[in-house]
Amino acid sequence: MAIRIAETSPLLKARIAGAVYLLSGQAFAFAEFSVRGKLVIAGDAAATAHNILMNETRYRLGVAVELVPLYLIVTFILYELLKPVHKGFSQLAFVFSIVGCTISAVNALLHLAPLVILSSGAGSASAAVTAEQSQALALLCLNLSAEGLNICMVFFGAYCFLIGCLIFTSTFLPRVIGVLLAIAGVCYLTNSFTAFMAPAVAARLYPYILIPGGAELVLALWLLVMGVNVRRWKEQNSVTAERQ
Repeated sequence: MAIRIAETSPLLKARIAGAVYLLSGQAFAFAEFSVRGKLVIAGDAAATAHNILMNETRYRLGVAVELVPLYLIVTFILYELLKPVHKGFSQLAFVFSIVGCTISAVNALLHLAPLVILSSGAGSASAAVTAEQSQALALLCLNLSAEGLNICMVFFGAYCFLIGCLIFTSTFLPRVIGVLLAIAGVCYLTNSFTAFMAPAVAARLYPYILIPGGAELVLALWLLVMGVNVRRWKEQNSVTAERQ
């Protein structure tokens, strides 16, 4: 599949990236907000456990959806599109995104853990703790997964910043999108490190600091609808090839 994408025209690549980017965003929003955001009650382990068990299929669907590797496809295509701008920075951005996706996949274990802990068929170990302790442990796993998301966003923030810089330097995509994406990356990084260093401050900044993240939606829509300027992409690709 990777070989086929690499051989695809830049305009089609851009439109595939835009479509998959939108699907990736919808998958994340569904899992994070429509599922966990409605089932997990902050500070209430009993209510959270009840919601998860009463909506187990929906909860499992949320985990399954976020494991579909849509963002990996976006990462690969954007690397192919932006490689002519600067191969080294494109590779660095690619690595940041891959690391972020890997951490996200591992973090999904913490989303599955409450099901294992709360399930009546979890095994003999369930007899060693009370129902209240199981509920508390399940909520602890979900709280840890939120910290895992902050770690993921460090790498995705760096990725967005680098992609924004590459788009700004390119001749085939609007520079304003590059600026907006770079700002979004800085905001992601700020949000994560503030959450690590000063949680009280992070609570006041959230969710306003994530508003610039809408630049990702702008990029996805532009790629889907407008694509890239193929002539300029080919010109920049030729110049890069000659320098190498």
